[in-house]
Amino acid sequence: MSTRKGKKRLRNQPIFYDEIKKVHGISLTDSSWVRLQQLAKQKGLSISEFIERWVRDTQAENPECRISTPP
Repeated sequence: MSTRKGKKRLRNQPIFYDEIKKVHGISLTDSSWVRLQQLAKQKGLSISEFIERWVRDTQAENPECRISTPP
């Protein structure tokens, strides 16, 4: 399920984006969590990467939803 394709992960060094990922928590119903797992698996991604891409795609499609990255 790795999406790195030949890129070695180095601590505190982003691979795909301009910033490193941090751990965040969200609360979901069990049915939503299962559906999220299914969708991520269909794409061959982790849930974290699936959500990351979904948010970035939403920003690209809707410039008014663009958020600035923290310093």
